[in-house]
Amino acid sequence: MYLGIDIGTSGVKSVLIDESQSLIATETAPLDIIRTQSGYSEQHPQWWWEAVQKTMAALQKTHSKELSGVKSIGLSGQMHGLVALDQSDMPLRPAILWNDTRCAHEASLLDAQNPAFREIGGNAVMPGFTAPKALWMRSHEPDLFQQIQTILLPKDYIRFCLTGAKVSDMSDASGTLWMDIERRDWSEELLTACGLTKAQMPALVEGSDQSAMLSKDIAQQWGMANDVVIAGGAGDNAASAIGLGVITPGHGLISLGTSGVVFSVTDQFSPAADSGAHAFCHAMPETWHQMGVILSASDSISWLMETTGLSIDDLAQKMAATHALETAPIFHPYLSGERTPHNNADACGAFFDIKRHHHQGDLMRAVMQGVSFAIADAYDVLTDEGGSPSSILATGGGSQNITWIQYIASIIGAPISIPKHMEIGAAMGAARLAMLASGQKIDAVCRPPAIAQTIQPNPEMAAALAPARQKSQDLYQTLAAFSN
Repeated sequence: MYLGIDIGTSGVKSVLIDESQSLIATETAPLDIIRTQSGYSEQHPQWWWEAVQKTMAALQKTHSKELSGVKSIGLSGQMHGLVALDQSDMPLRPAILWNDTRCAHEASLLDAQNPAFREIGGNAVMPGFTAPKALWMRSHEPDLFQQIQTILLPKDYIRFCLTGAKVSDMSDASGTLWMDIERRDWSEELLTACGLTKAQMPALVEGSDQSAMLSKDIAQQWGMANDVVIAGGAGDNAASAIGLGVITPGHGLISLGTSGVVFSVTDQFSPAADSGAHAFCHAMPETWHQMGVILSASDSISWLMETTGLSIDDLAQKMAATHALETAPIFHPYLSGERTPHNNADACGAFFDIKRHHHQGDLMRAVMQGVSFAIADAYDVLTDEGGSPSSILATGGGSQNITWIQYIASIIGAPISIPKHMEIGAAMGAARLAMLASGQKIDAVCRPPAIAQTIQPNPEMAAALAPARQKSQDLYQTLAAFSN
């Protein structure tokens, strides 16, 4: 048996699989987010650990026998979150999350004054990354900053709780902007720019390697043996790619989760920082990937649900009553700023061209189309940089919405395949990494999924949506100056 644990933004998910990768059981526990000011997004690290314990307690109630046979555990998690520990290994403050944009000023300073971040770190410095968050702490919370003994990422804090070891993997650590991505090691130069040292960083391993052993106390608590391996694991997007078997150069995925991602595997470090694309290590040895990211994909729909008080089913029914290809109103999904291609923490969400006859269904359609336009903008960046994937799989909760996938496939002009088993995702990728860390072979473990259907581009839909997409892009350029 193998266990995968994913530390998401909205919840923790644990999956249990057997030797054939059949799903035995899955449990989830929700997480809250602290938003005390505009642009702030935080979570207490202890919440992640409590949520992990809740999922494991639920699995114990129903599958204690299977848990007793677990050989190894893989971890995945939301990237970029800053977990600052003191000399007693206690968190100094709530973790600053990936979608927190308070450090936009610090990000601009690092990017302007240190070209090495783009050259060595492979990315433009954006507020979502970990490095500018640390610089913000140094400027705004100097007393706490001086007490930092170790900085961990969210999933690596859970590893610490499980093992007492401070370790990260190449893919997740890439998102700190303190790594030499080509050399796959911490960069003293990039750390120094933030007032930090390599001694304050966790050890690094490949995602498929062994990182530590589960502590005897936790093993006993969960009814497991005393020799359970913890895999290196991966950041959430790399883990999703592993779960989908996306490990070969040219293969890719589009993820519609809280954020939206276009992910393409490469066989070398291929930075494209000037275009707003990310270049990270993959969770496989000697493999990298390019990635375009939008910050509010399914989160835009969550916002609409909260604002209207309607469920997703209610909004879908109301949308079905609108015209199938109506493109008005237009929606900008920049509710938390934006990364690719704009790199603008101050970008704002907005509806345009609202008229008296529009209702909640029209707003839902506008949100889905607006997110699709943003995904296409990120896809175009990878295409321009030579990294657009030759085959695309869909993942994330939004991938279950066929209309949404049809929009995206039509706009980018490429087919998108939907896996048959929708439980495939970051947690499954983590479980696969657990299998690899226990000694199984990559080709046997990282198989591509069975495909439920492939959505082909619809030229008529693409033509109908093209004017609205162009208008959306023009509106952004016109209004960008007013969002600063």
